[in-house]
Formats: sequence, C-alpha cells, structure tokens
Amino acid sequence: MAVKSRVPSFEQLQQELRASAFEVTAYPGVPSGVLVAKHGVAAVLVPAQEKGAAARIAIHPGVLVKGEVARLLDRGYQKFMKTSQYEIPATAGQLHAIHAFTEELKALTGEDCLYNESLGTTSDLYRYDRLKGREATQSAPARPWKLTGGH
Repeated sequence: MAVKSRVPSFEQLQQELRASAFEVTAYPGVPSGVLVAKHGVAAVLVPAQEKGAAARIAIHPGVLVKGEVARLLDRGYQKFMKTSQYEIPATAGQLHAIHAFTEELKALTGEDCLYNESLGTTSDLYRYDRLKGREATQSAPARPWKLTGGH
C-alpha cells in the first residue's frame, strides 16, 4: 500500500523549526515572510503556493549583517558577503555555517537537495572581474570578403 507523505502547514513548520533550535521571527521586508536564523545565518521563508510544500525560500540563506541577510557573491578569486550597505570578504567559518544551515533547513522544509549544493556552498551572484565590460555591445567585426561601396 502506498504511503502518503505528510505536508505540514506553514505554522506547523514554524513550530518544527523552533523545536530544532531555529529562531523564527516575522520579517517586515517580505509580505507574510518569516526570518529563520541559527548560528548567525538566516533565510526568509514564505508560505508555498504549490501543493506538496509548506514553505519556499524567499531570501536565500546568508550571514546576518546588522539584521540584514547578506547575499553570497562570488568574484572568481574570493567569495564576499554583500548587503545593501556592505561588502565584506567571506570566511571559511561563514561558508561552513551557511552550508550546514542550508542543509538543515532544506531537510526540515522538505525541499529538494541538489548534488552540486551538497558539495559545498553555492553563491547567489557570480561577478568575475575578468569578464567586466564584456557585456557592452561591440561593433560587428570587419568582413574583408564582402565588397564595400567603392568597388
């Protein structure tokens, strides 16, 4: 006989998170969002619209910097924590904390755990300095095999 998995409500999920030593508080920046924090790392959850899940992540996990969840920025040579006011280099301890927090949060919320994310911390943004300026439009290269107006 098939076993049905139990999907908790958003309120039940919040109680489960509190029982697992997460701090759960209302987050005014996102409508009906809650800030879930543990060990200096936080994420914002909102109720899921689709069936089969209690919540979805509105703001991805990051280190708390002055009450704001910092985004993880990868510049190719180093990772940084970026907020609206600050951009600070990420430490190995912070990356380990984000990784552990994300795995535990996904296990409790029932989200899919992807293989590449299980290998280490993945960034929200990728900004490589070697590629800076390449996004600008450039003129088409000259085509010497085509005749121009003079011949």
